[in-house]
Amino acid sequence: MSRRWVWILVSLNLVLLLALVFVYPHLMVSPGQVVAGHKEIATDCFACHAPLRGASASRCVACHALADIGLRSTQGKPIVHKTLKVSFHQDLVEQSCMACHSEHAGPKLQQKSRKPFSHELLRSAVRTQCQNCHRAPSDKLHTRIAGNCSQCHAQTAWKPASFDHDKSFVLDRDHNVECATCHVGNDYSRYTCYGCHEHTVQNILREHRDEGIRDLDNCVRCHRSADDEGGRGDD
Repeated sequence: MSRRWVWILVSLNLVLLLALVFVYPHLMVSPGQVVAGHKEIATDCFACHAPLRGASASRCVACHALADIGLRSTQGKPIVHKTLKVSFHQDLVEQSCMACHSEHAGPKLQQKSRKPFSHELLRSAVRTQCQNCHRAPSDKLHTRIAGNCSQCHAQTAWKPASFDHDKSFVLDRDHNVECATCHVGNDYSRYTCYGCHEHTVQNILREHRDEGIRDLDNCVRCHRSADDEGGRGDD
C-alpha cells in the first residue's frame, strides 16, 4: 500500500472519529454518567455544552432560574427542606456554575477543582442575612432569641453549634424567662442578674465581701442554677 493511501485511510478514520464525537458525544468523550436530576438529558450533551467551548453558565440558567435553585424544580415543583430555604445563587459574587458543580460522576482528580460552598462566595451585603437561606430553629431556646446569629454561630463552621446554655446556667424555675431579661438589648455576649428580685450591687457586695469575692458581674461563675447556692468554681 502506497504512502498516499495510508494518509487517506488515516484521514478518513480521523474524520469518522470527529464525526462520532459530535453525533454521540455521550459515548465518545463523556467523563461519566450525569447526576440523577439530569438523566432526561443524559444523551444531549449540547444542552449544557457548546461545541468546542465546553459547558457554560448561560445554558444552565436557561433551565434553572437563579432565584428558584433549591426552592423549585425546573418544572416549578416546590422542593422542601427541613432547615434551608436555599435561595442564594442570585447573590453569588461570581455566576460560574461549573466552579462548584460537576454534573458528571467523573474521576476524583477532576472533582478536586470544585469549590466547596463558602459564605465568602456570597456578596458581602447578604452574608449576615441568615434568614434568607436558613429557616429559624424552632427549639425553646432559639424561639426567644431576636438577635444576630453571628453572636453564637460562625459562618466558617455553623455545625456543630458549641453553645449549651445549661453548661453556663440552667434555665429552670423562675429563670425560664425571655432572653432579653438577662441579655439586655439582645446582646448575648454579656448578661446581668441585677434586673430581678433582690439582686443589686450593694446587696451582693454585702453578702460576698467576707468571702473575698469582688467580681460582681460574673454571677454564673459560682451560681449555675436556681438551686445552686454557690461555690467557687472556674470550670
